[in-house]
Amino acid sequence: MTFPNHPRPATDLSGISRRWFLEQCGVGLGSIALGHLLQHEGYAAPVGSGSGANPLAVKSPHFAPKAKRVLYLFMAGGPSQMDLLDNKPQLTKFDGTLPPAELVKGYRAAFINPSSKLLGPKFKFAKHGQSGIEVSELLPHLAQVIDDIAIVKGMSTDAFNHAPGQILMSTGSMIFGRPSFGAWTIYGLGSESQDLPGFVVFSTGKKGPSGGNSNWGSGFLPSLYQGVQFRSTGDPVLYLSNPKGIDPSRQRRAIDAIRDLNAERLSATGDPEIAARIASYEMAYRMQTGAPQLIDLAGESKATLDLYGAEPGKPSFANNCLLARRLVERGVRFVQLYHTNWDHHGGPGEDLGPDLDKVCRDVDQGCAALIQDLKSRGLLDDTLVVWGGEFGRTPMGEIRDHVGRNHHVDAFTMWMAGGGVRPGASLGVTDEFGFAPVEGQAHIHDVQATILHLLGLDHTRLTYRSQGRDFRLTDVEGRVLKPILA
Repeated sequence: MTFPNHPRPATDLSGISRRWFLEQCGVGLGSIALGHLLQHEGYAAPVGSGSGANPLAVKSPHFAPKAKRVLYLFMAGGPSQMDLLDNKPQLTKFDGTLPPAELVKGYRAAFINPSSKLLGPKFKFAKHGQSGIEVSELLPHLAQVIDDIAIVKGMSTDAFNHAPGQILMSTGSMIFGRPSFGAWTIYGLGSESQDLPGFVVFSTGKKGPSGGNSNWGSGFLPSLYQGVQFRSTGDPVLYLSNPKGIDPSRQRRAIDAIRDLNAERLSATGDPEIAARIASYEMAYRMQTGAPQLIDLAGESKATLDLYGAEPGKPSFANNCLLARRLVERGVRFVQLYHTNWDHHGGPGEDLGPDLDKVCRDVDQGCAALIQDLKSRGLLDDTLVVWGGEFGRTPMGEIRDHVGRNHHVDAFTMWMAGGGVRPGASLGVTDEFGFAPVEGQAHIHDVQATILHLLGLDHTRLTYRSQGRDFRLTDVEGRVLKPILA
């Protein structure tokens, strides 16, 4: 008896490579992982892959969900909560003075200078709606829909710098390489869209988020679950259009040939990444028809464009908000909109006055329009909208006689709307200077647990085994914020 490609007798194993053994004997690590995945996730039969698995098939949640999809509006850079949604009259009263000694006594953290003077809000606040929630004059459009949202004050996080802070907010860990929120969601629930990715990302502002693509990566989950970044003009995805000379029939033949080759390799190795590759080719092929129509806003009414402040063909956060609504109408499960320019230290181009005013004008109308539009179309009830950054800002000023604020991780503000959230609710109270929570403190893991809960997923049960242990989005923490649930 001889082994293929190894003419020595079976008793002589010296010439057998480890790679050959793992591949040909059917015990490859990819086969084991794929078999485990199929056994525990109950995937449906594949579409043209020959592998026996469709990792994007719709899966049942752990319990009845309130929300079917998520629109996450990520304000990268850290919005100043006491200038927007957490009014602190005492800051105005004591503007320009040193903070009380007991406020910062024994407090040690990066970006906190106890000798910095308190900085009062530069903009006026007023109560709005039946809820009477105070909103800054910088957010006039959000003030009109304040009764539709729930405010969460006293938010805390663990990361002081932008990149790890954004990665922690997006993946539940400051360590690069963990699955993102959207990837966990698609892994847990699958995708309802056949022609578009289940997880789509947009980005506007001077630059992309500091955490980069890791904010929407799949980490150790199969790569099919990662977010796909769309552009709001031109091809939604780079290289989506065919080059000149390639007609649809020729392209289809090429994709079929590549699929068959990949299927052979998948059958031999069981590598889940090959199944993801097959599905990606098929998705890209279908997107060539659906995606260009998606970003064409010409068919939207003037009233809708005016509601958002959107201008077809001109990239903007407002356009992306409108595109997000169009995506969820087409079954996309998780849409994340990043907007940078919130890092207002007070240096050149970072002034808390005009620069904060500008970035609020960039996003305020689009955020409010998204809530109004979803509500008018009957989509808000089962669409969860989330707004927030990676951390907040200090009550003390910074640089050039206190015209900016520094990073602060202990007391910032987020809001949610729709999808099982109690309208007009407010959770958490901070001290008179907005330095620390005194009631209802919430950690970002609590927000993550709450969002998964609204999607019908128990955050302690949504796990994936990697490197010898089970991982989850909330690590070993997280509690559902029941006071804001409807």
